Amino acid sequence: MELLLVLFLLLFGLPVLFVLFYANVATLSFARLGLSPEGAFWLFALSLVGGMVNIPVSRRQMWVHPRPTLWDFFYYFPPRVEQQVIAVNVGGCLIPLAFSLALLLLQRAPLSTTLIATVIVTLVTNRIARPVPGRGIVMPAFLPPLVTLATALLLAPRGAAAPVAYVSGTVGTLIGADLLHLPSLRRMGPGVLSIGGAGVFDGIFLVGIAAAILA
Repeated sequence: MELLLVLFLLLFGLPVLFVLFYANVATLSFARLGLSPEGAFWLFALSLVGGMVNIPVSRRQMWVHPRPTLWDFFYYFPPRVEQQVIAVNVGGCLIPLAFSLALLLLQRAPLSTTLIATVIVTLVTNRIARPVPGRGIVMPAFLPPLVTLATALLLAPRGAAAPVAYVSGTVGTLIGADLLHLPSLRRMGPGVLSIGGAGVFDGIFLVGIAAAILA
């Protein structure tokens, strides 16, 4: 009986503790970027929940031809019409962009330095990210935060490294990994192509935590 209780705690208790620890770290990270504790919590919560929400911005019909098989001699499989949807992810695109804009408007991130850092992050993520049919954009999640940290440490003035890291990491990743690969994504076929979602969401979310390290 005791062994079963221990196994139950290991199977269900540890994942819960990990999620709570991750939530506390993420909330603290956003708070160190200048938000109140309540604002940091809501930014974390909305980003996490928004990661599951995609807002369609473009739709187009596509003809899909079945792959040839041995049964084609006996049966005819006509082409079918499917949709390709371009969407923006709420948690991985809209919310981080809104927070980045707020940091710029509040002049916590110097504009010139942020632009240079954003260009660097854009170039690096564009070279590393790869469009994969059926999966969208594939990119190591640790890449944007590492590039962001290095760029902000080299370029940002004292006291502004964290905001510069967040803005350049967010905007640079969205442009380099998603927007510049959009023509390739549109050639992939039907399905939902999410800007800021799939393989890019994790990288952008980790940028906030990486930026807090510099705060």
